[in-house]
Amino acid sequence: MSLLALNGLSVELGERDVLFDISLTIEPSEVVGLIGPNGAGKTTLMRAALGLIAATGQCSLARLSAMERSKAVAWMPQERPIAWPIPVESLVMLGRMPHRGMGVVASDYDRQCVAEAIAQVGLRGFEQRPATQLSAGERTRALIARALAQQTPLIIADEPIAGLDPAHQISTMQTFAALADEGRAVFLSIHDLGLAARHCTRLVLLGEGGVVADGAPADVLTAEHLARIFNIEAFFAATEHGPVYQSLRVIEP
Repeated sequence: MSLLALNGLSVELGERDVLFDISLTIEPSEVVGLIGPNGAGKTTLMRAALGLIAATGQCSLARLSAMERSKAVAWMPQERPIAWPIPVESLVMLGRMPHRGMGVVASDYDRQCVAEAIAQVGLRGFEQRPATQLSAGERTRALIARALAQQTPLIIADEPIAGLDPAHQISTMQTFAALADEGRAVFLSIHDLGLAARHCTRLVLLGEGGVVADGAPADVLTAEHLARIFNIEAFFAATEHGPVYQSLRVIEP
């Protein structure tokens, strides 16, 4: 059964058609990277898929109640302000709210989920540090941990590795791959096409108001697509170490 199904999804913002007739599904055991240039509508698509903004067409998640949706999908938006100096452990524990409700004492399983999520993002030892004292990268990792602790079949994340150092970018993508190995799925927007090529099972290229390509990284990151949508030339090859991608130059109009 699909974890997310969009059929004919269209979005209008300010009397302007931003996205038109988007159809796609996210299945268990997938890491699906949403790629495209700035302004292509990646964030808009994710928010519409979650029912956070108005859209026409059919969306499986938007039909759910708020409580049902919180158990079906964890959402990590691009904006990541933390207003209150709550401990990292308490911040991550917010991911358990759909499973225990307001005012209910955390169970041993809740605490286990939180501890595992904190360890997965490399923040062990930070449990009692006020979240407002974290660096930007540490804050991002703490919010990834909150999404992991939610233990949903699907995670939708808007640029989750933006601002992370290379080691934590790779480890985060490896964590997402491990979730897919468990039968869960991740749908993330990503600008680093090299990491997308190496760690995503599938890429969805957004541009010109719709889906330009949807498939395996090698089938999406073609010279034609890169020139048409990104205006670049790139090197992309399968090697003994896995797929390798490198942007080379901008194609002048």
